[in-house]
Amino acid sequence: MLWLHAFRNSSFGLLTLVGLNIGALIGGTVIIEQIFAMPGMGMLMLQGVISLDLAVVQSCVFIFAAVAIFANLFVDIMYAVLDPRIRYGSH
Repeated sequence: MLWLHAFRNSSFGLLTLVGLNIGALIGGTVIIEQIFAMPGMGMLMLQGVISLDLAVVQSCVFIFAAVAIFANLFVDIMYAVLDPRIRYGSH
């Protein structure tokens, strides 16, 4: 019983940390993929920067930004789900 009541109130801090760390995790993919020679979006972006391929760099930045924006949107929606007193856009 305590778990149900405590989880809703204590999950706001966890959601905030997850939302803030998404950007760092996405940015870290470029470094981690380079260090461990793993193929992925980070490696693709780095190769695009080295070869001055603007379209590839723009596409990768757009996808990374979209993931970060949708993660923050998900966190905001979860705030409203966990606490019904939170309303966006109402007076």
